[in-house]
Amino acid sequence: MDRAVIAKEIKRDDLLHMYYYLKLTRALEDRITALYRQGRIVGGVYTSHGMEAIAVGYASALERDDIIAPFHRDMGAFLIRGFTTGEILAQYLGKRTGPTKGKDGNVHMGDLKRGVFGFVSHLADNLPVAAGAALAFKMRGESRVAFAGTGDGGASRGDFHEAMNFAAVRKLPVVFFCNNNQYAYSTPLRLQMAIPNVVDRAKAYGMPGEIVDGNDVAAVHLAAKRAIAGARAGEGPTFLEFKTMRMHGHSEHDPAKYVPRELLEEWKKKDPIVKAERLLKELGYGDDASFQQVTERVKSEVEAGVEFAEQSPLPEGPEVLEGVFADKADSY
Repeated sequence: MDRAVIAKEIKRDDLLHMYYYLKLTRALEDRITALYRQGRIVGGVYTSHGMEAIAVGYASALERDDIIAPFHRDMGAFLIRGFTTGEILAQYLGKRTGPTKGKDGNVHMGDLKRGVFGFVSHLADNLPVAAGAALAFKMRGESRVAFAGTGDGGASRGDFHEAMNFAAVRKLPVVFFCNNNQYAYSTPLRLQMAIPNVVDRAKAYGMPGEIVDGNDVAAVHLAAKRAIAGARAGEGPTFLEFKTMRMHGHSEHDPAKYVPRELLEEWKKKDPIVKAERLLKELGYGDDASFQQVTERVKSEVEAGVEFAEQSPLPEGPEVLEGVFADKADSY
């Protein structure tokens, strides 16, 4: 992106804030991967390695009362919404202090008080949920926006299309996005859709769409802000396609041998953290010494989170029945 535009549209502190969350996301997920390889985490581990700019960019563009319906490569959004490293690690270790209190693992978590709908594995099913929340916002006359996404594979499911159509017809205050990371598990994009860009589907529903560099946190942030502003102003939904690359397998048990090595080497040069550091240097907002300080800070925070999670208790049997059904206190 044009550096002059970025300097004008995004405050220095906001860029530094996003850089911190890029680093924290990477450090946390790397630590989670290490715990998984040590056999200390049971179940799947899905990371956003190389894709961190998407969740960090869009989550930092939302207002406090807006709602996020994330999917499994949106760790940065959980962190920006106030989930601590300790809580998240407790979630992965099945501890009582995790958001689901030991009832589920990995990123299958949420918290309505922090504006995050609970995530489940069926990709794209969070889009109709976000559309429903946006409908409620519109009926109540509230100035709130829902933000929801899926991967390129999820964009081929029926619930994706139903949510897009319903939101467009009703002009709902919702923003949909696609994390186009080139592969739906092991299926490359060219084998699952006959269009060059996922965003081309937006035209069929009468909503605007935009292709964004998903490895550029500033570009993601500004595109999200534009779409959010339109939704809040009553202009209806927007569909954003964030172009990126999944640098690990679908999950950490997947060696991703189906991905050409030269493709990964090409995308390594586009690493979102390296891009962010280059931008900060060019704008005079950071240098190698300040970047190292952030590295040490996030390392300390992650290790404190590990200690918290390891010392936390496991849930007791009767707790399995708690928090299963909604009560009057549950509201968004």
